[in-house]
Amino acid sequence: MNKEKRIEIFSRFRDANPKPETELNYSNPFELLIAVILSAQATDVGVNKATDKLYPVANTPEAILALGVDGLKSYIKTIGLFNTKAENVIKTCRMLIEKHDSVVPDNREELEALPGVGRKTANVVLNTAFGQPAMAVDTHIFRVSNRTGIAPGKNVLEVEKRLMRLVPKEFLLDAHHWLILHGRYTCVARKPRCGACIIEDLCEFKDKNDYQ
Repeated sequence: MNKEKRIEIFSRFRDANPKPETELNYSNPFELLIAVILSAQATDVGVNKATDKLYPVANTPEAILALGVDGLKSYIKTIGLFNTKAENVIKTCRMLIEKHDSVVPDNREELEALPGVGRKTANVVLNTAFGQPAMAVDTHIFRVSNRTGIAPGKNVLEVEKRLMRLVPKEFLLDAHHWLILHGRYTCVARKPRCGACIIEDLCEFKDKNDYQ
């Protein structure tokens, strides 16, 4: 795919959705961090149902730590892998209090040192909470990047690095959200909605005519 096509693709994404946002509910970097940890292999809708009950009761490292693992589990038990996630969230809260004065760090190294925080989670927090250009490649972004030809790669890290290099700089800050939303609602896994796609004429998916 050439540079002109990419510019046009992201121009259309921007025209359709000038200020894209995460679908996770949060009001500060700490709430976002916890929501993203909980969202691994879970839907944003499912996470929001849990955090909508949790955050009015506990939305600081101290308050969640005070709940303890079992107390936290009672709020997040509807989310997949909740046992492991509860352990990680409590450990992360303790580390934030002891090492970071209860403030979420704004750099990759310190974020990835937190329990339950991998590269993808760190990228979401850096991008969404701190406005840093970052690309959290989930299944949606991986699929869209490969299927459309925007930034094909064999694994998530390859796709991430290629996107960071190939997405035009003026679109880089919001590209993560546009690609996720496109994959979630239009370029879906089993039956992409090619006939309703705003970039169909630019997309390099060989089989798109099968999905009109």
